[in-house]
Amino acid sequence: MPKGLHGRKVVIGGGRKIEEISTLIEKQGGIPISRPLQGTVFLAEKEVEPSLRKLVYEGADLLIFTTGIGFETLLRLSKELGFEEAFLHRIKHTPVASRGYKTLNALRRTGIKPVAVDEDGTTQGLIRGLEGIDLSGKHIIVQLHGESAPALMDFLKSRGAAVETILPYQHIPPEQETIDLLCQELLDGKVDAVCFTTKVQVHSLFAYAREKGISDQISYALKSSAVPVAVGKVTAEALREEGINEYVIPEHERMGAMIVELSNYFDQ
Repeated sequence: MPKGLHGRKVVIGGGRKIEEISTLIEKQGGIPISRPLQGTVFLAEKEVEPSLRKLVYEGADLLIFTTGIGFETLLRLSKELGFEEAFLHRIKHTPVASRGYKTLNALRRTGIKPVAVDEDGTTQGLIRGLEGIDLSGKHIIVQLHGESAPALMDFLKSRGAAVETILPYQHIPPEQETIDLLCQELLDGKVDAVCFTTKVQVHSLFAYAREKGISDQISYALKSSAVPVAVGKVTAEALREEGINEYVIPEHERMGAMIVELSNYFDQ
């Protein structure tokens, strides 16, 4: 039996730090395979301006921020558009909820104390934080980062809220050829593990698989022949949302820790 990653083919789903992760895999004796599933995210300034103006001048009963960079981008855009003071006044006089430590830190730097936060950095954690708040009939604006958050949206609507979204960034799917190749490799049992470093990568893979009618086969491959690996809690949450409940995850959310944990998993 091979030891650790020796001779094993490990897919890298991220588009950043590919060389760094490849080196880590090679040091463990593995064979890195780059299959970027991230696509690209671009700043949608013109698209977001009407939503931002509506937030500032019409307001909401609750504002939910899900990424630090998203909040900071809205703050910067409000300054460029000439109503930063009005934006700050609005969010300081509206109940705010926050997901993720970077988001919480960005809000605190602006003097904002959220009424609800997650306890673990995940969307489910935020939902648990919102459970004690009466949302019935409330108008809620949710800041997203390039993709939908169906679990959060379903929860808010099930509690009787009217929900709008604001997306300072928009997501463009990855190259179709790349996902198609990875799907074929998974179906053929040609890879031993797939490392996901963001939730977008997970959802991109399964969105493509559903479109092609092979989502059940891809799920089976990730439950039988290829080990799914999540760099952290948010990425792991995305795997669970897609029905993948068994995966490798490091205690510390770092690339190096992820590869070491995967190597240890194969040793065991």
